[in-house]
Amino acid sequence: MSTATRTPAGTLSPSFAQSVWLVTEREVASKLRSKAFLISTAITFAIFLVGIVWAGFAAQSPERTPVAVTSQTVSAVAGLDDLVEVTEVASADEARDLVADGEVDAALVPGGAEPFGFTLIGDDSVPSSLVSALSVSPEVELLNPGATDDFLRYIVSFGFGIIFFMAALSFGATIAQSVVEEKQTRVVELLISAIPVRALLAGKVIGNTILAMGQVVGIGVIAIVGLTVTGQGELLTGLGAPLVWFAIFFLFGFILLASLFAAAAAMVSRQEDIGSTTTPLMFLVMAPYFLVIFFNDNPLVLTIMSYVPFSAPVGMPVRVFLGEAQWWEPILSLLILLATCVVAILVGAKIYQNSLLRMGARVKLSEALKS
Repeated sequence: MSTATRTPAGTLSPSFAQSVWLVTEREVASKLRSKAFLISTAITFAIFLVGIVWAGFAAQSPERTPVAVTSQTVSAVAGLDDLVEVTEVASADEARDLVADGEVDAALVPGGAEPFGFTLIGDDSVPSSLVSALSVSPEVELLNPGATDDFLRYIVSFGFGIIFFMAALSFGATIAQSVVEEKQTRVVELLISAIPVRALLAGKVIGNTILAMGQVVGIGVIAIVGLTVTGQGELLTGLGAPLVWFAIFFLFGFILLASLFAAAAAMVSRQEDIGSTTTPLMFLVMAPYFLVIFFNDNPLVLTIMSYVPFSAPVGMPVRVFLGEAQWWEPILSLLILLATCVVAILVGAKIYQNSLLRMGARVKLSEALKS
C-alpha cells in the first residue's frame, strides 16, 4: 500500500500519518530548541524539587513529640527527653482522650503484645520517630484509622491541582499562539497546500501533548526522588496509584483541552484577539485548581469534580489518594472523559477546518460549526 499520494503536478505528497508526524516533530523540535522553554522547564523542576525536599525535612523537624503516659508506661520513654514531651495521666482512658482531643500526638498505655507489653495509641497515625526510638516495636492502636492528615490532604491536592493548572494553561496558550501566528504570517496557507488541515491540527495536539506529558513525568520522577531522599517512603507508597491515575487522566484531559484551544485560536487572525475566544477555556483550566484547593475536604465537591471531564484529572486522583473512591469509579470517570475527548476532537476539528483560512474579523462560533 502506498504511503503517499501524487498531486496533479506529479509531485508526491505525504500520507495523512506522515503529515501528522511531520507536524508533531516540528512542534516538539521548535520547543526543544527554545531557550525560554528549556529554562522555564528547568526552573519548574527546581521549584518542585526544593518544595518536596523542604516539606520532607520540615516534617522531620527535631521538635519533641507530645506523648501521654501512665504510671505503668512512663518507664518506656525514660531517657527520651530530647525526643518526647511526656504528659503523665492517671489512666489509659484519660490518655486516649488526650489523643482524641489532639492535645498529644500519641499515648502509651498498659496492655499489648509481649515482650513490650504496652500499646501505642494514635489518632490517624503514630509518630514514626517515637516508634523507632522505642526499644521494641509496640502494638499500635489508631482511634481514627480512616482519616487523612489535613496538611497532607492539602499538599497532595495542591500538588495535583498546580501541575494540571500550569501544564494545561502554558501548553494550551502555546498552541493558541502558534495557530494565530501561522494565520497572521500566512504560513498556514503553505502548510495546508502540502498536508491536510486535520493532520495539521492532529500534529499540533500530539506534539504539545508529548511535551506536556514529558513535564508531568519529569515532575513525577522528581517527586519520587525527593520523597526517597527525605525518607518519606510511606507517603511515596500511598502516592503510587494516584500518580498513575493522574498521568492517565492528564493525558486525555490535555488532548481534550488542546483540541479546543487550537480550534478557539483558529477563529481569530491577530494575537491581540486570542483572549476573546480562549478565555472560557482558561476558566475551565483554572476551575479544578481553585476547587481542589478550597474544597479538598469536601467529599461531595470532590466526587462531582471526579466525574466532570475538565476537572476529573485532578478530582479523581485526589479521591484515590484519600481512599474515598471505589475501585470502579476511576474506570467510569475515565470512560466519560474518553467519550468527551472524542466529541471535543470532532467539534474542534470542524471549527479549526472551517476557520483556519478566514482572515480579518473574528469568526462566529455558529459560522465555524457550519459544514
